[in-house]
This record gives sequence, structure tokens and C-alpha cells, in this order.
Amino acid sequence: MVRGKTEMRRIENATSRQVTFSKRRNGLLKKAFELSVLCEAEVALIVFSPRGKLYEFSSSSSSMQKTIVRYQKYNKDVQVNYNSNNKAIEERNSQQLKYEAANLEKKIGNLEASKRKLMGEGLESCSIDELQTTENQLEKSLLSIRAKKNQLYREKIEQLKLKEKQLLEENEVLCEKCGPRQWEQQNQQREITPYETSPDSYEVETELQIGRPERR
Repeated sequence: MVRGKTEMRRIENATSRQVTFSKRRNGLLKKAFELSVLCEAEVALIVFSPRGKLYEFSSSSSSMQKTIVRYQKYNKDVQVNYNSNNKAIEERNSQQLKYEAANLEKKIGNLEASKRKLMGEGLESCSIDELQTTENQLEKSLLSIRAKKNQLYREKIEQLKLKEKQLLEENEVLCEKCGPRQWEQQNQQREITPYETSPDSYEVETELQIGRPERR
């Protein structure tokens, strides 16, 4: 008969919990005894029941205290070794960080000196070769800057051309919506000027009369 898998959680029923504790405790003590006999291992087992009762097993012929002292000593040695290893690792890391910091400081100094030379400062101690190298660097930088500027100009021109094309297309669409006659009338009205109007089209009222003057 296959036993089902027991769910690992607290047993709510007090009687079942006590029965299970007794069975598992006895089995655990038995396994500890078998391990000490079959493998000649020093085994110490301490169990407190839910009510605080002590159950223990020790394979040492003297007492449980001997095994506990041995465990404490071993644990202390392990802790000391752990601390020593950590200290050694920290020292190595500190040395590595100091080395990297020194290299970075040296690189920063070289970059600052190069920057001053490019700005025309601190050239008194430079040789002819160094001055020639600095001049070549400046010429290359100037060529790169001009090329980038020309590229931006070309891109801007292309954008303006594209915008002009879009505006022309929108203008054609508006012209089609307005209609040809209305568009021609609007153009004719815009083309007419005041001096092109015929003088006969104006009526001027005056007080002049033709004939004999009236007697008073």
C-alpha cells in the first residue's frame, strides 16, 4: 500500500499532533543512533516537546556536553576563518580601488593638459612635434565641425522644400474646391484698379445751369 504525501503544516487536532510527535521523535532518535553506529559519527540530538519536555541522544560515551563544546569550538574557528577571509578580500578590493583611482587621476590630468593645449594655453613647454600634433588635431576637429554644419544645412533645406511642396498641393486643393469661375472672378477683382474704371460711370451733381439767369 502506497502512503500518501503528508502536507507540511501544523496539525490542528491536539491528540493527533501529540501522537505524530511521539512517532516522529522515536523515529528521529532511532535514525540518529543508526547513523552513529553504522558510520562511527559523533551525533548529538536535542528535542523539546511542545510542553517543554527534553529528549536527547548523544553518541559520545562521556556526555552531551562534550559534543556541544566541540561544536562551539568548531563554529568559533569557522567564524574566525570567515572573518579573516573577508578581511583579506576587503584589503585586496581596497588595493584594487586605490590602483584604479590613481590611474583615473593620471588620465584626468593628461586630458586636462591636452585640453589646455587645444585652447592655446600652456604651450611654453611644448616641442615643435607636440605643437604640430596639436595643430593637426585642431584641423581635423574643424573639418568635422564644418561637415556636420553643412549636413544640418542640407537637411534644413530639404525640410523647407518638402514643406513648400505640401503648401503648393494644399493650394491646388483649395483652388479646386473654390471652382474655376469663382477663382477667375476673384482674380479679376484683384486686378481691377481705380484708374481703369470709365469716367462715364460716375454721376457728379453740380449747381451749374444753362440758360438766362433768373431775375431777382
